[in-house]
Amino acid sequence: MIEEIKDDAEERMAKSLVSLGEALKRVRTGRAHPSLLDNVTVSYYGSDTPLSQVANISVEDGRTLVVTPWEKPMIPDIEKAIMKSNLGLNPSTTGDLIRLPMPALTEETRKDLIKMVRADAENGRVAVRNIRRDANSDLKELLKEKEISEDEESRGLDGIQKSTDKFVSEIEERLKTKEEDLMRV
Repeated sequence: MIEEIKDDAEERMAKSLVSLGEALKRVRTGRAHPSLLDNVTVSYYGSDTPLSQVANISVEDGRTLVVTPWEKPMIPDIEKAIMKSNLGLNPSTTGDLIRLPMPALTEETRKDLIKMVRADAENGRVAVRNIRRDANSDLKELLKEKEISEDEESRGLDGIQKSTDKFVSEIEERLKTKEEDLMRV
């Protein structure tokens, strides 16, 4: 029973880590990477469709993304979607290609991005702590119901705390890596 609670908590903490990873991927670092466009959706026959499902996204060089729509009439819709995405990208169309040059990051932009990344990391830490709180309350409930002993509860709480510490340190590591990536000129 204690193992099930701990396993559930670890599984949920891992999902928080995956969510943080997705959030960090969306923050551009001045280098072109197709994952920058993961959250861009295009109106395709009346429904919002991820850009990756209506076009091929590739890296032309270190600072330029190329979007090749599968249907040429989609080009204006894709351009609008990219402009609305608030990524700071200005598409330029040549024939049936859309080029997205990555603007150089200024010092101020870098600092703003670091603030955003730190907020994402804090949200991840809060999520992990909330999961810990839920797991701890489940253990306390089992103790109250007399389904486990105080020693078992204590060992369970220690195990959950170790998992929490492990995931929080992983969040810190990812934050540090992303900050270094953003400050690299």
